Amino acid sequence: MKYETALVALAGMASAREMSLAARKMAKREVPQEHSHEQILVDTNTLLQLDNPLEIQDSVFALLGNAAAATGAPNVDNLDCLQQIVADQAFTNAKAAGDIDGQITAILFRAIERNTGSVGLASVLCNQTAVNPEIAAITQHQDPASPEAAGNADIELEVARQIAALGGDPLLALNSATFPPGEIGDPTGAGNTCNELDDPVGCIFTLNLLTPAVSKDDILAAVADVAAGGAADAGAAVDKAAECAAPAAGNANAGAAKAATGTVNVQTFTGDLGGPAPPVESSANERPFSVNGATFLNQGAAIQRSCAVQKNACANAANSGALDGGTAQCDAQEAACLSAANAKVRRSVKVRTSSKARRQNGLDFGSCGSPAIQFAEGLDGRQEASFQSTNNVDFNHGSALNIKIIADFTCQRLSDSCKADEATVQACQAGASAAAGASGQAAADAFNSALGV
Repeated sequence: MKYETALVALAGMASAREMSLAARKMAKREVPQEHSHEQILVDTNTLLQLDNPLEIQDSVFALLGNAAAATGAPNVDNLDCLQQIVADQAFTNAKAAGDIDGQITAILFRAIERNTGSVGLASVLCNQTAVNPEIAAITQHQDPASPEAAGNADIELEVARQIAALGGDPLLALNSATFPPGEIGDPTGAGNTCNELDDPVGCIFTLNLLTPAVSKDDILAAVADVAAGGAADAGAAVDKAAECAAPAAGNANAGAAKAATGTVNVQTFTGDLGGPAPPVESSANERPFSVNGATFLNQGAAIQRSCAVQKNACANAANSGALDGGTAQCDAQEAACLSAANAKVRRSVKVRTSSKARRQNGLDFGSCGSPAIQFAEGLDGRQEASFQSTNNVDFNHGSALNIKIIADFTCQRLSDSCKADEATVQACQAGASAAAGASGQAAADAFNSALGV
């Protein structure tokens, strides 16, 4: 979508770190887009550096054109595939660490638009196949003013499907979207983009420039089959639908039978609008939890899938007229299903909070509740202490060892989803900066103190 000039000064840098830092500083004035999704970019780079056999200097190079990218990825022969290579390696590293959040980040990074020479010019697609099928299924967004932008909707829907298959919130796919279309012939080449190196979240979010090609409803419809276990054919889909619609007593009997063979149903929710929630089977397998054939590393993600399947069945029944009362009751049932399991996982259900809960110490959190961050052991099943929001409804991110990941995500949510005022967002960013200079509980305290929570 944009113009660029080669980062010629990088060639003489003495170290990889100097090259990376120089790339980030120079890119601010030379290439007007690649830092727009900064949080995703930085988190991907952290994952990439865990195991980086091609010695790619920084994930930022993957979003530049080939001339500039070559400087930061001298060991990569096919630079048209650099973005896929970075995403693929980041995904591999996250998978090895059992980091679902990281895998989702890698998927989002793969889908971000890559810089090109002018408004309306599409970037070249990679002609190689990624190692990880989750990455292979995704291509980058294209300039929204280009004819190829017609495929951006399909990209966002595929991102949603891949995230849902991992047990994450498919609506996170919206964060991979790009800008509004620019004007063909724009002499600056910048179009409607932004590029703020010092914005830890990403200016496309903080400046409200994110322009998804699909709606939330489009995504929820697209992942309905994924939530049902991703049936490979129509016959399998019918069988799984029948399983979901079985009476509650039948589920209980099936659970007892499974227990005799070493599996146990840990889904305890008994609501049955549109049919009962499908069983969440626990076993001694490497991925010990399963829902309708889809397997998960942790119980919370599996419970979320089960509740989401039930919600989709409920919504379908309400929309077809088979169930009176509309779809709002389906949202409420999903919230109750998650609450019954105390599932600390990503979810898109919003729970109303009082105006007192949404405003503390003079700061207005918009439509959201407390943005406080906790530091504790056992979050998401981790053995080591980690950081996580105390409010997993409005700030639905998993735990992380680095508070920056949670703090930046929280500030982004306050700005985008919660519609908090500018003073609150600035306080959040100040809290994130303060937290970065501390560790452990002191880091959480620094962040929370800045927001008065």
